[in-house]
Amino acid sequence: MTAYDAIVLAGGAAKRLGGADKPAVSVGGRALLDRVLGVCCDAGRTVVVGGRRATARPVLWAREDPPGGGPLPALDAGVRQAQAEAVLVLSADLPFLGEGTVRQLLDALAAGGRDAVLLTDPDGRDQPLVAAYRTEPLRRGLGALAAEHGSLTGLPLRLLTQELDLARVSADPLASFDCDTWEDISAARARIREHGNVLDEWITAVKDELGIELDVDTGVLLDLARDAAHGVARPAAPLTTFLVGYAAAKAGDGSPEAVAEAARKAVALAARWAKEAEQGSGSEPAPGSGGSSATGEAEAG
Repeated sequence: MTAYDAIVLAGGAAKRLGGADKPAVSVGGRALLDRVLGVCCDAGRTVVVGGRRATARPVLWAREDPPGGGPLPALDAGVRQAQAEAVLVLSADLPFLGEGTVRQLLDALAAGGRDAVLLTDPDGRDQPLVAAYRTEPLRRGLGALAAEHGSLTGLPLRLLTQELDLARVSADPLASFDCDTWEDISAARARIREHGNVLDEWITAVKDELGIELDVDTGVLLDLARDAAHGVARPAAPLTTFLVGYAAAKAGDGSPEAVAEAARKAVALAARWAKEAEQGSGSEPAPGSGGSSATGEAEAG
């Protein structure tokens, strides 16, 4: 994937939200802005245009002139701090944007000779705030509009895209879903809690909250929790998974491999507990897997 800087537009009056601080609105336990920052964490620089606030990771801050002047002044303020040859431009209200869509945009920009690659929504509409741009053509386009109109304030984004040679990609239909109203916020929150999404969303939220960057096999940990609950006792499940994480951290690097090794040991232990419980209830042990060798010798004697 090409090297890039990210510009996230987090200003605006949010009139349809009653003037609420939209970037700070929580969806799935995370602020909308932090959700967007999470999908561009490998950017060389990340510039957030809007009022300063606490964020899940370090960013640079910029402010459009005048504040509230619209997306083009905001984009101009952001690109002034960009250093890479490509910039990813995102609005701060995209709860379902994923890293795969970001990669698709940037790879398409790198592969072609166009000035920009825009995402199109399921209805075929361009999304210039979910897009990758070549930095210099973007600067030239903004400069030409400012010279022609005397100011960028209040100008629509389509005037900029008309100045550029564009390519377009389609992606996950939800990638362009933005939260403009409280109904949108409610719909996003409900979707995150759907059965097929809730676990991944929760794990991501926990890692974000704890400042952890670790990809582990959640299936292994879920299997461990199940085995501990069934083979030992229900409260053993959360305690065991905690101890596995602690052991992985104590191992030195807390890597996914360390987590997997600690989980393997705990699974084997839970299996031994379950086997003993079966034997204690009167079940016949499998051949060669009965009691200890000392017991076997005593019986033989």
